[in-house]
Amino acid sequence: MATVFDVNPHQLIGKLKEELKKTDAIKAPEWAKFVKTGSMKNKPPEQDDFWYIRAASILRQLYIQGRPLGVQRLRVKYGGKKKKKSKPKHFAKGSGKIIRVILQQLEAAGLVQKATINNQKGRIITSKGKSLIDKLATQIKKGE
Repeated sequence: MATVFDVNPHQLIGKLKEELKKTDAIKAPEWAKFVKTGSMKNKPPEQDDFWYIRAASILRQLYIQGRPLGVQRLRVKYGGKKKKKSKPKHFAKGSGKIIRVILQQLEAAGLVQKATINNQKGRIITSKGKSLIDKLATQIKKGE
């Protein structure tokens, strides 16, 4: 059986995105098409299914890390360089609201749960989420 480490991340996120679209608990809010993904961005995302791509990516990150991840760590993961005209570029974190709402939706779908392990608070992937990702990774590995 293949895991997330055995397949191309772009293919896995693409398949996972399609599975998440079928879930009723995960829906893009009305405001999602108007907001930027961080202070370093100039415009909102242009993809129609951006919400599902980000949700799939967050679920994949929770699988890979294997420890509780909070909103702040994910903000750093989805951050980037902020351009400051003639000044040097500096790092800026990604949008916390987008990440927070996606985590809440993934939790409602039963793919993620809150946990505290060794004084680390955050969310971890559930067995249902792991089996979904492993099933999709196996499909990709077989070439379906």
